[in-house]
Amino acid sequence: MIYTADQMITGDGVTVIPQGAVRVDSNGTILAAGTREELTRQFPEEKVLAFNGCSLLPGLIDMHVHFGYYYSQPDVADFDDFMIALYGAEQARLALSLGITTVRDLSSPHNLCLQIRRAAEKGYFPSPRILHSDTGICMTGGHGHDDGIPEVDGPWAIRKKIREQIRDGVDWIKLLTTNRGDIPEFTQEELDAAVDECHRVGVKCAVHAGTNPGMQMCIDAGFDTIEHGTFLTLEQVQQMKEKGIAWTPTITAYTVLYEFTKEKLAKGVEPGDRIGAKAIHDMAFFEPAYHAYKDNFKKFYDTGVTVLAGTDMVLRDAPAFPLNRELALMVEYGITPVQAIQTATGNPAKVLGLEHEIGMLEAGCKADMIVVEGNAAEDIFALNRLKHVYRDGVEV
Repeated sequence: MIYTADQMITGDGVTVIPQGAVRVDSNGTILAAGTREELTRQFPEEKVLAFNGCSLLPGLIDMHVHFGYYYSQPDVADFDDFMIALYGAEQARLALSLGITTVRDLSSPHNLCLQIRRAAEKGYFPSPRILHSDTGICMTGGHGHDDGIPEVDGPWAIRKKIREQIRDGVDWIKLLTTNRGDIPEFTQEELDAAVDECHRVGVKCAVHAGTNPGMQMCIDAGFDTIEHGTFLTLEQVQQMKEKGIAWTPTITAYTVLYEFTKEKLAKGVEPGDRIGAKAIHDMAFFEPAYHAYKDNFKKFYDTGVTVLAGTDMVLRDAPAFPLNRELALMVEYGITPVQAIQTATGNPAKVLGLEHEIGMLEAGCKADMIVVEGNAAEDIFALNRLKHVYRDGVEV
């Protein structure tokens, strides 16, 4: 089958092919990519599916999700293991319906993502491709400890926990080392040990870090990705670029938290609204965080640091997996739609080590594709008009 649209965005941050097309085999692999004219001439026997007035893009990759974050639900006490599993499966289905064909889950309840992946492979329900870090790791009393993240202290205890997680089938390791304040959580010795243990056995590692000096400590340790990096400096971003550390800013999460908190301040918090009360408590962080992304994103991007799109959206009433808004904010803050799309396609694929399988519309890759109405190369809001989603060449 040949799939073609008015324009095809390949995912490399540069290439847009007018009247672009891909030829896909019965196994869901792209055999050839080029123009509609080239492919129909070379393969005249193939059926052609033309999406007129539309753009063809690689399936999107969300690099920061939490399929098992049920903690903001009003009936949280009713979530036993069965309900959590059903909740996670629904999150997977929902993400796929939004054009997200691959996710990196950076902390969900133990074994949840592994079992969702297995169940989806058995055909129980549709799901994006999942890579995950299982629960994440924090220090005793550290950020996330009240959401079930295991608390571990000391270099050798951290190494042991990493070994356990790798034994249990993780794809990534995640540490959390800052919260809303400027006091780092893990020590430099602990962070160094975590990175060394991961890289010693060929596993990549991510770290939740948004404030200094914690972020500098993570850069010095050499994590593969820094999640949030809210108050990074230009010098630190240049260091990240030089060291090959990618940045997942999660702009939308902090933008929505800022907007949500302003609304809560205006209307007041209802009794029992734990998330609303916490948001108001953290407003002193959210407002400068919102401005930090708005003021700095473009100059950080221009250093050449690898930017990854991730949503990290866990508020109950917020839009789920708003990757379209994440990319729209990047464009609002100064980059082009094609560059923004690369942060959710080609860039994540490379960081995941899957650049020859996903994230690009080119020969040899999986036919993970989305079709949107309009010209997404010029109008990032075309991503809001999703028409079709394919995973491995199958419309889902």
